[in-house]
Amino acid sequence: MLMRSPVKRFVIRWIVCVLGLWIAAGFLSGGINYDGNAGIIVIAGLVLAVVNTLIKPLVVLLSLPAILFSLGLFMIVINGLMVMLVAWLYDPLEVSGFGAAMLTGVIIGVVNYLVTAIVEDIK
Repeated sequence: MLMRSPVKRFVIRWIVCVLGLWIAAGFLSGGINYDGNAGIIVIAGLVLAVVNTLIKPLVVLLSLPAILFSLGLFMIVINGLMVMLVAWLYDPLEVSGFGAAMLTGVIIGVVNYLVTAIVEDIK
């Protein structure tokens, strides 16, 4: 029931992106920089949620051969590209390089998995 509404699903996606960015900034000291301002992480999480909702499906569709050939590992590259796109669109969020962006994408994916598991258990 909790996951039925598109608005609720988007808010959960936003929260996951915020949590993932915050955790990544903690683990990758210097890889993700937000000047200690929580507002920057919240807005960057919103931008990432919008990018993941609107742009990522098209990128995944266009790169389906690479995803299949790599047995899904190319999704790590796509996630890194989405993080880099957010850093480009929203200047206060700084990503030091593509490696940091890919690791951030992996961290967000793990957070997404954990949050989804918890939300599914609540149902």
